Amino acid sequence: MARWLALFGGLCLLALAHSAAVPTVDTMVVAKSDDTIATTPTSVADITTEESSPPIKLTEMEVISEVSLRYAHTTVVARVRNPAKRAQEAHFRVLLPETAFISGFVMTLDGKSYKAYVKEKEEAKQIYQDAVSQGIGAAHISAKARDSNHFTVAVNVEASSNAIFNLTYEELLVRRNGVYNHAINLHPGALVPKLTVTVHIKESEKLIELRVPEIRTGNEIDATKDDAQNSRATIVRSHDDREATITFTPDLQEQERLIQLYTEKSKESAAASHSSSSWYSAEPETTTPEGVLGQFVVQYDVARPKDGEVLVNDGYFVHFFAPTNLEALNKLVVFVLDTSGSMMDRKIIQLREAMQTILGELNAGDYFSIVEFNSAVTVHDLKEADGEPPKRHYSYFDYDKNVTLVPPSPATPENIAKAKLIVSWLQASGGTNIGRALDVAVELINKGVDWKASESAVVPAAKENSDSPQAAASSDVTTAASTEVAVEKTEDKKTAKSLEPIIIFLTDGDPTVGETDPKRIITRVQEKNYGENKATIFSLAFGEDADRKFLRKVSLRNGGFMRHIYEAADAALQLRDFYRQISSPLLAHLKFTYPSGQVKSDSLTKHEFRTYYAGSEVVVAGRVEDSATEITPQLAAFCGVRDGYGRKRYEVIPRVPVEKKKSGYLPLERLWSYLTIKQLLDKHDAGEDAPHKDDEKSEHEKKALELALKYSFVTPLTSLVVVKPNATNAVNAESVDKAAGIGPVSGGRVSHDSSVNVVNRGYVGGGFAQSAGGLSYRSGISHFISQQYTPYDKFFTTPVRLPAPTTTFAPIVTPKSVLVDYNLLNYPWAEALIIPQNDTLLLSTDKDTVALKLATLSEVPKESSGDAECASAVDGGAGVCVYLTRCDSAKHITAQVYSTTYCAVSQGYAGVCCKREKVDIVH
Repeated sequence: MARWLALFGGLCLLALAHSAAVPTVDTMVVAKSDDTIATTPTSVADITTEESSPPIKLTEMEVISEVSLRYAHTTVVARVRNPAKRAQEAHFRVLLPETAFISGFVMTLDGKSYKAYVKEKEEAKQIYQDAVSQGIGAAHISAKARDSNHFTVAVNVEASSNAIFNLTYEELLVRRNGVYNHAINLHPGALVPKLTVTVHIKESEKLIELRVPEIRTGNEIDATKDDAQNSRATIVRSHDDREATITFTPDLQEQERLIQLYTEKSKESAAASHSSSSWYSAEPETTTPEGVLGQFVVQYDVARPKDGEVLVNDGYFVHFFAPTNLEALNKLVVFVLDTSGSMMDRKIIQLREAMQTILGELNAGDYFSIVEFNSAVTVHDLKEADGEPPKRHYSYFDYDKNVTLVPPSPATPENIAKAKLIVSWLQASGGTNIGRALDVAVELINKGVDWKASESAVVPAAKENSDSPQAAASSDVTTAASTEVAVEKTEDKKTAKSLEPIIIFLTDGDPTVGETDPKRIITRVQEKNYGENKATIFSLAFGEDADRKFLRKVSLRNGGFMRHIYEAADAALQLRDFYRQISSPLLAHLKFTYPSGQVKSDSLTKHEFRTYYAGSEVVVAGRVEDSATEITPQLAAFCGVRDGYGRKRYEVIPRVPVEKKKSGYLPLERLWSYLTIKQLLDKHDAGEDAPHKDDEKSEHEKKALELALKYSFVTPLTSLVVVKPNATNAVNAESVDKAAGIGPVSGGRVSHDSSVNVVNRGYVGGGFAQSAGGLSYRSGISHFISQQYTPYDKFFTTPVRLPAPTTTFAPIVTPKSVLVDYNLLNYPWAEALIIPQNDTLLLSTDKDTVALKLATLSEVPKESSGDAECASAVDGGAGVCVYLTRCDSAKHITAQVYSTTYCAVSQGYAGVCCKREKVDIVH
């Protein structure tokens, strides 16, 4: 009987299946993102009469996160032990943040390490297509965690042996509500004898805020300073307050308490989300996973120079900008609220609750409008509050009714009270007329605030211009715009231009009436929403049925972002938390200009921004010209004024010298590459690519792919490939790499016994590698690596047979060996242990996993007091502890030998115990 263990580290889950290895079938498991639950037919391989064996034990879990300049590099290490006398399968799963990129993975089996490599997704697809046609089995795994992606690897652990999984991922922490949030979720489906979380923060400015709230469920809004703090977390600050180390090591008793607390909270949330009176539920009932601790969160903020912070290192720069003490800009907010039938019951109640708070947080000087839409679209007039609640009789065919435009209202206490009353009357019924609702919202933004509607200020229904009356509805507002609507103008241009236009658009479904083609809706909105008064559109996808891809594109095209509002007990809190992040615009039309000759213009990340909001941060990165001696960027924007009306120009021109000295802790190059890839993918998702053939990659995709391959990031365009050969074959770590496409390949055929696995983001994929001298794959060992795009998608694993041995594939391009960067070409055994993202050699011993630093400069680390003596040298006997490259005897050892002879040199560098006569030999 299968037994699953779950362990999340950012989020990390380790599942151990207590099952016998399939004795005769070579298998490969791949990811499949699908909303349909597949069934698993019984096969002969599933039936066994053997006696049950003791299950695989998760003995240790360690999460280490290095945060430098808001850029987090997180390593998740899990150690398992198979006490049985036969091989058993272990599943290692990590649920990492949605914004993170996987950047490395190493498996250590029987003391040998196997490293994964990032390849173009298309390279790995063919083997999957060939193999999946032969495999029919499937297993269903469901995980619940917000804003996260899956990574999974499954491997059989040999009898009486250990396995170590090591995954790294990277992300740029986002500043929200004045703090950076770094979350590591711990879901150990069973108690873990040794569980450690370590977060090390190093910033160039002082840490002015640092807090570790109590363990959370992971499905709540961000913690605040008023929340209870984690009394079991240890915080150690440096003397200059620029560094801090946070450690969390829950013992078995504390894990039991947290597991019970999480289970209780989850049941409460589920009960509130799926009330007995609800006839509709967007999300199926699921069983609360066993043994979940919750989410470990670190929040911090830094002191900020008045004019921003520009850092330069090794040819790259980053510009952080988050000003405070500015007058907030007044805003014109159009709330576009879905009250279609699918919003009935709990959703509409939560929407009313959230809007009560949101309306109360409008600032003096703001203006607002409320647009309600179902089949019809209504712009609410605050005069409605003076009467009785309206008796509404909705019809699915109300989409062709006229829309009366009402001028936005100033955010006075009286108007806010009326708006709250109107919102409390909202009822759910009818279809979802998204196209017309957005059309009306943009029309209100374009008209401004200083006008008065007469009786003829209406938007008449459009005449039919196609075979379908629904197809004509998208031009409703166009008809009004093209005719002279009788309005009494009292325009004050200064007031109109001083308001920051924002559209907050909430829906829980797809367009079902009026214009139902998402592409036409997006095009229509973009055609009307342009110029200096272009509104920022924020889309809120409420629940699981909203078309998030469509909503994301709407927002990306119009300067905003899409936020998923999860259908849970705290949905109203989620809505209010979102609004607070964008409620105080401080700067508008930001433009960062970097002089030519100082910065390579084609390397700049996004450097023009529609709005900067209080509590957030703007980040620009790029490459520095080789001849530059300083950087003098110019920032121009508009800010508010003290009287609350109008705006004034805001300028900042810092001056930063370019130092040639390289600083090891500034990860500017990787931060730049991460940010560049993210923004290129955003442009592609927004549909901003130049015209190209459907079967060709766009320019944005090509650039993102090039960078992803160079920096080993797993993205929607790349996959992670792992090869595991037979341990009995005489192959060292270098040969393993060659099998994955590193170095020359002979034969051009895939061995029948080789195993290849792939991880990718959001795509089904498979990987392949060439056989080098008959590398073989152990019968019954299966691997699975995958990353899934959305947190609530159904998750499947499909066992499939490998192709026949005669299958031929094209050669794989050979990248540069990582050994070159560390002057370790003569130490080939070290390659599988190197984690290049943080210049670390990760060594697994019988008792622990040790991270040792690697030197990237020409200087060789040495102890200032001289070489220390040690007891176990590589060649036997006593010796001295020296950095690896100083020991001639260490060139031809194995990783296993190094695990018994390693030592640390000069604050943690990779050293080895070496005979004195073998130190510093010149050949």
